[in-house]
Amino acid sequence: MTMNPCSVPTPVPDVDGDKRWQSIHRRFISDCREKDPDVIFLGDCIFETLQNSETWNQYFAPLHCLNFSIREDCTEHVLWRIENGALDNVNPKIVVLHVGTNNVTNTAEEVAEGILANVQKVRQKLPNAYILLPSLLPRGQQPNKLRDKNAKINDLVKELTKGQDRVQTLAIDKGLIQTDGSISHHDMFDYKNLTNTGAKKILEPLSDLLSQILNENELERDLTPSE
Repeated sequence: MTMNPCSVPTPVPDVDGDKRWQSIHRRFISDCREKDPDVIFLGDCIFETLQNSETWNQYFAPLHCLNFSIREDCTEHVLWRIENGALDNVNPKIVVLHVGTNNVTNTAEEVAEGILANVQKVRQKLPNAYILLPSLLPRGQQPNKLRDKNAKINDLVKELTKGQDRVQTLAIDKGLIQTDGSISHHDMFDYKNLTNTGAKKILEPLSDLLSQILNENELERDLTPSE
C-alpha cells in the first residue's frame, strides 16, 4: 500500500540555503518554554499573515495566544513540527489547526487524511486540549478547481472528525465569495491571503467560539471541587 505523502511527517527542504524554516521552528520551541499560552494557532499562510494585523491585535492578542504558523507549510510539514517539539512544554486549552490549502498537488482525500493525522498527533501530545479546525478558505478570483477541492476537503474533514471528543470544525468562509462567484481583492489581496477587511469578516466567528470555549473552561474549573 502506498503511503499518503500528506500523512508522512516531513521537514521543509532548505532550498534557499538560509535554514529559515528550521530557525522559525526552533523559535516556536523556545516560545513553548518561555510562555504559557491558552491558545496556540498552528498552520500555514492564512494565520501567519494575520500575526501583525489589526484583526490579530483586536481578537487574539488578548487571549494569551501563540501563533505557530509558517507561510508555505503543508499538512506533512506541520505534522513534522508537532512530532519535533512544536507542542512540547505547553498545555494550551485550545489548538487552532489550519493547514491543507498549500497541498495543491494532492487529492482532497489525501489532504483530509493529512489533516486528520495532524489532529491525532495534537491529541497524542495534548490529551485535554480542545482542537478547532477552521475551514480551508476559497481561493482564486474566479471559481476554479482548487476552490472546489478545498470545499471537498472541508466536507471530508467534517465527516472524518464527527463524534471525536473536543474536536470541532468551524466554517469561516462566509461572505468571501460574492454573488457572481468572484472574490474581491479588498477581502483577499492575492486571492488567497486575507486583508484586514477579509480577516475581520471570517475571524469574528472564530473569536466568538474561542471566547466561549475559554469561558466554559473557566466555569468547569470553578465548579470542580478542590481536593
